[in-house]
Amino acid sequence: MSRKYKFYNKEGLYFVSFAVVYWLDVFTREDYFAIMRDSLAYCRQHKGMEIYAWCIMPSHVHLVFRAKENNPSVLLKELKTFTSKAIQKAIAEHPQESRKAWLLWLMERAGLKNSNVKHRQFWQQHNQPIELWSTAVIDQKIDYIHQNPVEAGFVSEAHHWKYSSAIDYSGGKGLLELDIA
Repeated sequence: MSRKYKFYNKEGLYFVSFAVVYWLDVFTREDYFAIMRDSLAYCRQHKGMEIYAWCIMPSHVHLVFRAKENNPSVLLKELKTFTSKAIQKAIAEHPQESRKAWLLWLMERAGLKNSNVKHRQFWQQHNQPIELWSTAVIDQKIDYIHQNPVEAGFVSEAHHWKYSSAIDYSGGKGLLELDIA
């Protein structure tokens, strides 16, 4: 991993992105989105994660966050570990998941390539944390997060994407509480 992608300032505000292995489009069902959303809410309420912007895309997640307890790497690792297990379980148990065998096989294949993984790997290991040091950079990253579904062609207006904080920045109320909107 490059030295520029580390949590050097434990008190800092960070932009992170993390993707499903092989960029698999996993977040295609409300059940899977809900696990990710509820996990973010739990981390905010019980683990000291301050969330300033977020977006869940089919294959990846973007966040602007700070760790109240100055442990951003630990906090993100716990979030990814929990959601990895919970979403894999949801896929395995979903009665209508037509891609179940294929998705789990690919995650198992990714896990076999990684000595840190015992069974299946859900998330890619890197997060590419970028510390946000100025208002201009914060605004640029939040705009990038919110425009992601527009750029992907899923919606024509950022605030129309349900799985994002864009609606909070447009005067509405989104699915997650934010620390500053």
